Amino acid sequence: MNLELVDSTLSTYTASDGDNLALQDWPLPEGLASRGVVLIVHGLGEHAGRYDHVARRLNTWGFAVRGYDQYGHGESDGVRGALPVTPRLLDDLADIIDSTRMRMEPGAPLIVIGHSMGGLVAACLVALRDVSVQGLVLSSPALDPGLSAFQKLLLATLPRIAPNLTVGNGVDPDFVSHDPQVVAAYKADPKVHDRISGRLARFIAGSGQVAIDRAPQWTVPTLLMYAGQDKLVDPRGSRAFAAAAPRDVVTSHCFEDLFHEIFNELESEPVFDTLKQWLDERF
Repeated sequence: MNLELVDSTLSTYTASDGDNLALQDWPLPEGLASRGVVLIVHGLGEHAGRYDHVARRLNTWGFAVRGYDQYGHGESDGVRGALPVTPRLLDDLADIIDSTRMRMEPGAPLIVIGHSMGGLVAACLVALRDVSVQGLVLSSPALDPGLSAFQKLLLATLPRIAPNLTVGNGVDPDFVSHDPQVVAAYKADPKVHDRISGRLARFIAGSGQVAIDRAPQWTVPTLLMYAGQDKLVDPRGSRAFAAAAPRDVVTSHCFEDLFHEIFNELESEPVFDTLKQWLDERF
């Protein structure tokens, strides 16, 4: 099928505290029946625009797509890598889900795809609150950040004495993907940053266990895909979540040879195939 994809559109969502969040929408081509809407939640230090190729693929499968830059990221307001209050990222996602739902046809499914920190935020929101989503896709979620001894020492002191001070986030771009073009683009992207505050670091370090603890009661259909060679988050967090969750609710797949950004790998087609099969079976 030859589809003429529509250009994405940019807009702004104003949060309850007055901060502006950058939104990006990828509408369906004219004449293509809608199967639902996918909301993409990006990871630490990046932005929604890096998921253009994922959104385009979802468009061809019949899904309209929306992404947004989380607070302190991309073109959204906020100090890069900062977190003014601990639940801020959860509140923003909940608000954008509600806003997106109001624009949708009644009964249409809304699926959230969260990558890395975005996967952590999405999983925690589903675990802690009653949100109107019909499907959840977790891509290399940061359920276990795999902290070093030094990072644990920083977390024991920095959030208490200087919660808003930002430092390097420790993400090594060379381990984002095996594709050198992806790594080079990541390094050259002016919207990508390497900052993290003590409060945001504490949120990431402590929130994964919330989702794992609630996994046995999981009810939202979920596809968990993670990288076996991930050096940016610890795959053990995903394995623990999958082991605890009901198998008829959570489908888990480990791509043993891939690095962290599974949608940006040299061998990404099996990832997209797995996603499409899961979506086709449910929507």
